[in-house]
Formats: sequence, C-alpha cells, structure tokens
Amino acid sequence: MKITGAEAYLCHFPLPAPFYPSWIPGVSQMNNSCLIVRLITDEGIDGFTASVGFLNEMKGVPELLNLFLIGRDPFRVEDFIKVFRSGKAVGVRAWFMDVALWDIIGKATGQPIYRLLGGYRDRIKAYASTGEIREPEKRVEDVLALKEMGFGAVKLRIRSQSMDKDMEVLKAVRGAVGDSMDIMVDANQAWPIHGFSDYPTWDLKRAIQTARRCEDLGVLWLEEPLGMYDYDGLSLLTASTSVLIAGGEMNSDIYDFRELINRRCYDIIQPDVTLSCGITNGKKIAGMAEAAGLTLNPHTWTNGIGFAANLHLMGAIPNCTYCEYPIESPGWIPEARDAMLTNPILIDNEGYVAIPSSPGLGVEVDMEKVRAHGEKVL
Repeated sequence: MKITGAEAYLCHFPLPAPFYPSWIPGVSQMNNSCLIVRLITDEGIDGFTASVGFLNEMKGVPELLNLFLIGRDPFRVEDFIKVFRSGKAVGVRAWFMDVALWDIIGKATGQPIYRLLGGYRDRIKAYASTGEIREPEKRVEDVLALKEMGFGAVKLRIRSQSMDKDMEVLKAVRGAVGDSMDIMVDANQAWPIHGFSDYPTWDLKRAIQTARRCEDLGVLWLEEPLGMYDYDGLSLLTASTSVLIAGGEMNSDIYDFRELINRRCYDIIQPDVTLSCGITNGKKIAGMAEAAGLTLNPHTWTNGIGFAANLHLMGAIPNCTYCEYPIESPGWIPEARDAMLTNPILIDNEGYVAIPSSPGLGVEVDMEKVRAHGEKVL
C-alpha cells in the first residue's frame, strides 16, 4: 500500500455562542477552527486527521507535509515518526498526521485502532472539562447541570489574579455537589499566550499554597500549575502535596516525557496525540508512565477527530483513569466540538464514553460539512 495523494481543508465551524477560553485570556472564540487532512492510498482506503487551528496559521502546512508523505507505505509508522521529527526542524508540529496513518491501518485490517494497540477497555469514565473563568454562582449552576447530564466529575479553570477568588469558585462548587462528584482544577500555567489580556503567572510558592488549599477541598488533581519546562519546580511541588499534579499537553515527543516521568514532575501525564506525540509515541509514553507507577490521562481539547484519536489511546492502555470530555455551554458543546463528524461523541447514562468500535478511528467525517466550512488548501 502507498500514499498517493492528500486533501486538506482549513475549516472554521461556527460556534453557537462566543467562547472565552481561559488559556487565551482576552480572546472571544467564534469558531472551532482546524486543519482537516485526508490521506489517499492506492488501495482506496483513506485516513483522516485534524490539527487544531486559531486563524489561518496552518494554511501552508499541508503542502510541506505532502512533500514528506506521498509515495510512502502508511504501515511503516516508525519511519514516519522520524519524518515528523524532521517537521519540527522546519517549524511544523506534525504529530497529528500519525493519526491518519493509524486510521488507514485500522481500516485496512478491519479493526478499531485501540484493539490493534492492546484493546484494554471498551469505555471509560468521563469528566466534564469546562473551559472558561466564571463567577461562583454561575459555575455552580453549570456544574449542577452537568451532574444532571450524567457526569460524575468536573474540571474547573482557576486563572484569576487572586488565589482567594479561585478558591471562592472551588468552595462554591464543592458546597453544591458535596462528595457526589470528583473535582479537578486547571491553572493553565504551562504555556501562556501573551498579548491579549492580563493573566496571573504562578511561581512555585503560589502553586504550593494553591495545592494545600485544594487538599482541604478534596480536589483530585491540579493541572498545569507551572511552566511546561520547569522540571525542578514541578518535582518539588508534586512531592509537597497529596493533591495529584497533572500536565504535559504541549510537551513534545518521547524525550520531553522521559524528563517529566524520570523527574517525577507529575502524578498524571497528559499528552495529546494530535499536539504532543501521535498515537504511536502516545503508547510508548503510556508504557514509560506505567513502569514509573504514573497515570496517563490524555488531553483532548481540540476537535471531534482529535477527541476520537485520544479515545483510542485511552482504550489501549491500563493506566488511564479518566477521559477529558470538553464541554462549556453555550459555546463549546458536543455538536460544535464534533462539527466535522456525522454524529457527535456523547456520554452514556452512567457518565462513560465508549471507545469508537468501527475500523480505524471509528468515526465518520462528514465531507459535506467540511467542504461547506472549509477552504481547500491542498
């Protein structure tokens, strides 16, 4: 089998309402933007993937990827890993293309990706991952609605200038749900985006103080409390608290994660197969984490294709405890997150997400929607 061609669409799927992501303070997001790539083979089997976008910064990427991909055997995944590392040298995070290879392999063999990689589980418990900074009263209302939907856990964003204000939100939510839900918090300190609005920058002391206050509120984990390469600070923080420390979504390749694991920077490693490593390296990182006694719960906040790809990693490994389920009504809802798919990925009535069971990624890309909301760039 050979890759004979590729199509790429730069898509902007409109959101039903403005979304204000805590990781880009001061920005109102009106679209779910992504680059969707379809690899074409000489045996009539196509593979899909998607990279998250912001505006039109991904426009020139497909032509460069095309140069590296055409004429190669998609089953030679390890060779492609070296190709994707080459992409880093010219400024392209190409890990998301690994997903398209596995989509092809799964379809060619008639198996969903997670079964090819180990087939550990068919479903996984979800936590509702919120994305905005909101006032305590509003956040309580949101969380109670999520609980009614079937979620047994929720992740809140804490990125206020004042630690006391962060704690007000946590206290209000804990008071409203008692012990009926797990609560996680995300400080979004690992990769700050500068230039739109003020944001707090935590040092180690603030991270330790926040972790100690989170202990009193029964918080399950504290995510991205320091910079992504602050290995020493993260190690000290993780050793200082009973709250689990999590992160790693924008670290890259197995070498970054080797440092995070060996230095005990995190209790929970969170690579994203479209941002950090690809599915191939995701499985390797999971093995490294398992050997060190650590959990690997992938980051999933990208789009429906990226969500599906990370679900397959979750389904293949034994050391995953929770599925991140991005949802923040009214702007970021499943139908908007998964706008490029025929059907959105939903939780069941017990709060679990099923690992897609059809061959390959196991989800159907709606090319009519892609063409309607996308510009063909390859």
